[in-house]
Amino acid sequence: MTTPDTQRPRPGSDILRTALRRNVGAMVWGTLLMGLYQAGETAFPIALGMIVEHTLRDDRNLGSLALSIGALAVIITTVSLSWRFGMRILQKANTTEAHRWRVRVAECGLQPVARDVDLKSGEVLTIATEDADQTADIVEVVPMLISSLVAVLVAAVALGLADLRLGLLVIVGTVAILSILSVMSKRIGASTQEQQARVARAGAKVADLITGLRPLHGFGGNHAAFRSYREVSTEAKQQAITVAKVNGAYAGTALALNAVLAAAVTLTAGWLAFSGGIGIGDLVMAVGLAQFIMEPLKMFSEMPKYVMIARASAARMALVLNAPPVTTPGPERPAAGGDLEVDCVRHGSLRKLKFKVPAGEFVAIAAYQPHAAADLAAILAAKVPPDAYDGTVRVSGQELADLSVAAVREHMLVNPYDGEIFAGTLRTNIDPSGTSGSVAEAVEASMLTDVVALHREGLDYAVRDRGANLSGGQRQRLSLARALAADTEVLVLHDPTTAVDAVTEQLIARKVAHLRRGRTTIVLTSSPALLDVADRVLILDEGAITAEDTHRHLLATDEGYCRAVAR
Repeated sequence: MTTPDTQRPRPGSDILRTALRRNVGAMVWGTLLMGLYQAGETAFPIALGMIVEHTLRDDRNLGSLALSIGALAVIITTVSLSWRFGMRILQKANTTEAHRWRVRVAECGLQPVARDVDLKSGEVLTIATEDADQTADIVEVVPMLISSLVAVLVAAVALGLADLRLGLLVIVGTVAILSILSVMSKRIGASTQEQQARVARAGAKVADLITGLRPLHGFGGNHAAFRSYREVSTEAKQQAITVAKVNGAYAGTALALNAVLAAAVTLTAGWLAFSGGIGIGDLVMAVGLAQFIMEPLKMFSEMPKYVMIARASAARMALVLNAPPVTTPGPERPAAGGDLEVDCVRHGSLRKLKFKVPAGEFVAIAAYQPHAAADLAAILAAKVPPDAYDGTVRVSGQELADLSVAAVREHMLVNPYDGEIFAGTLRTNIDPSGTSGSVAEAVEASMLTDVVALHREGLDYAVRDRGANLSGGQRQRLSLARALAADTEVLVLHDPTTAVDAVTEQLIARKVAHLRRGRTTIVLTSSPALLDVADRVLILDEGAITAEDTHRHLLATDEGYCRAVAR
């Protein structure tokens, strides 16, 4: 049963409300402390005005003056401490909330169920970093907005007590400034959202370039790819310049309007003092407040801009978090046992594919068409939802549609032919969770022992991003070792030895068969070594199983099979 906090929010506004709701306590304390800070800042010129007013009286005494100075010291101490602890609380809540959203976006990006959302990995990365941070800023923005409002209201009340016209001037001027800036902030939000989208597209292009850099160099397409990236990056740059212009116009307008209001308060106070409407102490207070009010007004006027940026970022996060799964996985877990049945499956190049692998059997599938093997691997890996293909897949006698995808993947691992290698060490690539008890056996079976022995650090040898410091064969063996170390009930390997030499391939085939003895193993391959160690071979041709037997018997009796797999 999911809690409200773990449910995927719908629009971006729900994301903001969730962030605010989760941080109510921190925001209340932050608002109180920051409001106390702003009130203290406002009280400083008021206290100065009272001191001046008291000094000009005939009944002044040193005790009262000392008391006033002591009050100033209290105000200064209050301002310092309230700012320190208030910002500490708000920034902690802000960074914690940003972390939560980064994790949520990353979790959805890794979600095994396919999602109907047109976002590439580079874009998801941008959303998980910049957009998550900017969305979490709302936790800090709201208390700052309220505390700035407190400062403006305190100043308006203090000025109103001196003369009602001064108080009204502050209130009317503040309303006018916010009305003008709220219109401008909407344009900032729209421009920022477009900028974020273009930066994300540039990030996605970089990710694609890095992934395909080696093939690009191979056929000389790297220059064209770099030109394509430059065009996308130039669009992002132009939009960033547009946003900077809008932000500059906003900041300049806010500063000018705030200065006009401060000048109006100062001039009005001067005129009232000259005409005898207020005293010298009130004039000092009014001039001090006019100078002070610039800061909270500046902060108050900037907050709508940050609110719009947070809304734009939240809307982009909603693209990932709110994207519904293509299908709703079942709640059940596979029963004990390792049998697998594919019953009349039609999908892509597969045509009424039908076969069964009993628990504990080692079966090789020789696919004459590579795309048929890829389609079968995608279905078994739960990358294709059950309602997207005809037929049924059963794991331990239970239909795949009734099972939790996460539970299926714990029970049946499908290792792709292009398994990703991560930055870290050999050990963390083989056993990411650090819980496997068969790392040594997996290293031995995958013939990764030479790589481990080659380096003084052994399994702790550092691996660069995407295995950049490993050869193609080493990367493939590392991926195979990771699959074997998982030690699942059912293991499906898709072309696990295409990048290794024939001698190493023979050794891997024998060791994998020995290590997986008694557990269900399916290998999609055309490797004679792997086909030879299998209990039986299924021939997948034109999307269906056309024959099955042992490798050696098929070599002796099936000329087409012999041509397809003989090397």
